[in-house]
This record gives sequence, structure tokens and C-alpha cells, in this order.
Amino acid sequence: MPTKPIVLFNGKDLSNWVTWLADHKFSDPNQVFRVVDRIDGAPAIRVSGEGYGGIVTKESYKDYQLVVEFRWGSITWGKRMDRTMDSGILLHAQGREGGSSATFNGPWMHSIEYQLIEGGTGDFIRVGGYDEGGKRNIPTFYSTALMMRNGQYNYDPNGEKVRFDEKQGRTNWYGRDPDWKDVLGFRGAQDVENPVGQWNKVDIICKGDTIISMLNGKIVNKATECSMTEGRLLFQTEGAEIFFRRIELHPLK
Repeated sequence: MPTKPIVLFNGKDLSNWVTWLADHKFSDPNQVFRVVDRIDGAPAIRVSGEGYGGIVTKESYKDYQLVVEFRWGSITWGKRMDRTMDSGILLHAQGREGGSSATFNGPWMHSIEYQLIEGGTGDFIRVGGYDEGGKRNIPTFYSTALMMRNGQYNYDPNGEKVRFDEKQGRTNWYGRDPDWKDVLGFRGAQDVENPVGQWNKVDIICKGDTIISMLNGKIVNKATECSMTEGRLLFQTEGAEIFFRRIELHPLK
């Protein structure tokens, strides 16, 4: 629980983080993660998007407001070359790196994901992970939501209370287009995210078992009664170039 602001990106290096990539583990031979001296006037972390994995905080945290500024680059990779630019922030990440696979060579960790994706930034996704005994743990939470015509739930503060578990895998942000398509450059009618190439500000408030998701000043999603309340942070590489120039934790007001 931070008692004063914690600057996780110091503008110089990744000293507060470890890098993790499926197959490569703690090595980064292709420099997927590196600090660039200046983009749009300030230093930033460049995540190339190649491979699958992320940068992971060395420490665990609980009860904080996470402030992040990000923007997409122009490079996409592999099977996601022609698909929406995709990344994410894993909250309350627990267990070993790579624990999304029983072999501990997966890209992710047991966590709740704040998704970063064209048309879907602010979605909450449950990410399962294995413990040392081989048991797979899957987070659960509740949200007030409405079922859309595509069969998925969008957050709605006046919607029904829904438990998201093995049957219901995710809750989308309130304006996610039910006609969303996984194609590069997709934009929905209600998108709060700025167009590609422009910076966005993410605020994520984690207080006890509640997570409030904000994008560019608007509350876009909320989860309550989360089964996870603390852990590390993981910023993904998932097929698209992305830049982060501000990553800070602030005490809750």
C-alpha cells in the first residue's frame, strides 16, 4: 500500500522491472523491451510487440491508484499483423512468471487483466495461472453489466449483478461495440480511446476487492468482490508496438 507516489518508470531504465518472454524467459535477445530517449518530447518504454510476455514489477502492491500514459506505435507482428493492436496490464499478478502454462513457460501470470486493445481498452479479463503444485487458479469477480446482442457483457452501473467465473469469462467496458471485429484499425461508435498515435491516460483504482477502470478521465468499467486484491503488475507484449511514458502508483485518497 503506497503512502507516497511510487514512480515505476524512472525515465532512464527498467530497474524496477524484470522482463519475461515465453521461450526466452528472463532474457530479451531481440530487445522487445527498451527505453527510448525521446518520443513526443519525453523518454518512454518501447515495447516492440514481438513475442508474448511482459515487463513485471519486482514488488507486489495493493490499494493504489495506477496512472499510466500509453500510445500505440505502427508495428504489428505475426498472426496479429492484420488484427487489432493488442496489449494489456495484468493486475494483482501472482505466482511464478510464465505461470499461465503448467510448464511455467507461458507468457502471463495468474491475474486480472485491464485490456489494452483497439476498441476494447478497459475490458476486464480473468487470467488463470498454475501454482507449484500444478493446481490452476482462476480469478473471479462481480460486475453490474448488460448482455449485448453478441452474447458478451458490457459494464453498466445500472445493470444486473453478474458473477464472472468459468461460465462468464470477461466484462467489457461500457461502450464496447457489439459489432467489434479483430481487424487492424478498428474503432467503435463510442470509443473513449484516442486514435492510434495519440496518447491516452489510464487510471486504475484498486481498493480492497474493488477495481475501477478509467480511460481518459471516464469510468469505463468496475469489478467488485474480486478474488485477488494484491500482486505484481505485468505490462504485456502481444503483437503490437506500444509506448508507455508514465507509470506511477499513488496512495488512495
